[in-house]
Amino acid sequence: MADKKPLYKEFTKGLIKENPVLRLVLGTCPTLATTTSLESAIGMGLSAALVLVCSNIVISLLRKVIPQKVRIPCYIVVIAGFVTIVQMLVKAFLPALDEQLGVYLPLIVVNCIILGRAEAFAGKNGVVASALDGLGMGVGFTAALILMGGVRELLGSGTLLGFQILPASVSPMTIFILAPGGFFVFGLLMACANRLAEHKGKPKATLGCAGCPLAETCTQAQKVSCESKGKEEKK
Repeated sequence: MADKKPLYKEFTKGLIKENPVLRLVLGTCPTLATTTSLESAIGMGLSAALVLVCSNIVISLLRKVIPQKVRIPCYIVVIAGFVTIVQMLVKAFLPALDEQLGVYLPLIVVNCIILGRAEAFAGKNGVVASALDGLGMGVGFTAALILMGGVRELLGSGTLLGFQILPASVSPMTIFILAPGGFFVFGLLMACANRLAEHKGKPKATLGCAGCPLAETCTQAQKVSCESKGKEEKK
C-alpha cells in the first residue's frame, strides 16, 4: 500500500514532479507520432486522459476482486473496453480527428502510462485517490502533447489549429513536423522539466531506476536493489 498523501498531491504530482512524458519518459511513441499538429495532440491527450481516469476508477473498485496472478490481463481488458468506447465516440463525432490519429488511437490499450498507473497505483489505492492520480497524469500527458504539438505546428507549418500565425513571407521549418524535429522539441521540453525539477530538489529524468521519481515505490527497482546487495554480499 502506498503512503498516505493529501488528495491534492495525487493530482499535482502528474503535472511536473512525475509528468509521465517529460519526467518518467513513458508513452514516447504516441507523443512523437501525434504531435505534428496541435489538433491531433489535443485529441490524443484528451482521449488517453479519459481512458486513464475511467480505467483507474474501475480497477480501484475491483482491486480486491481481481486475482493477483491474472491482474495484468484483467487490467488490459478494462482498459481495452474504455478505449473501444472512446474510439467509437471519436469515429462518430470527430471523424477527421480519428483519421489524423489513425492506429495510435486504438493503441492506447497498450500505452505504458495507463497500464503503469493501473499496476503502480490504482491496484493498491482507493477510488478517489486513483481517480485524482489518473486525472493528474492525464492532464500532465495532455499538457506535454499540447506543448510539443504547438511548437512543432507553429515552426513547421506556421499555423496553430489550422489558423495562419506566421506571416506568409516567413518560410516554415518543415523539419519540425518530421521525426528529427519531434525528437529535438522533445529533448528541449525534457530539459526544461528537469530544470524545474532541480529547483524543487527532485532528481533528473535519466535512464535506469536511479533517476526515476517512482523508484522508492517500484517493486522492480526494489528487486534490482536486492539483487545488487546480494551480489555485493557474495563478493
